[in-house]
Formats: sequence, structure tokens, C-alpha cells
Amino acid sequence: MYVYQYMTASKNIIFRYDNTRHHKKLNLPNFPHHKHDGSEDNIISSNAPSLIEVLQEIENLA
Repeated sequence: MYVYQYMTASKNIIFRYDNTRHHKKLNLPNFPHHKHDGSEDNIISSNAPSLIEVLQEIENLA
């Protein structure tokens, strides 16, 4: 199991990658891997990113 979460100081989600099995009903192609993009409710399919990939994504947002 993994979770990578990036959020603002005021606790607004920017993104979160995880592989918890709570979105099976969405029939995501890479289930259970997924990304919450901008909010808890915006869920998209994703691969399992490495920590380096997550850190690069954060750096690219700046």
C-alpha cells in the first residue's frame, strides 16, 4: 500500500496518489492505483508513481 499526498498549508488537496481499494465502482483501468487531482472527488486512473516522480511533479507545479 502507498499514499503520496500534496496539499496546501490550509489543508486543501492538490493531489494524492494511492492504491487503496475504495474506488472499485469507478472501473479504473489501473485499479486500485488512482490519483485524486485537485479534490477528493476528482479521481483519475494512474500508475503507481515512484517518490522521485511525485517530487518532480511537485517541483513542476512551482
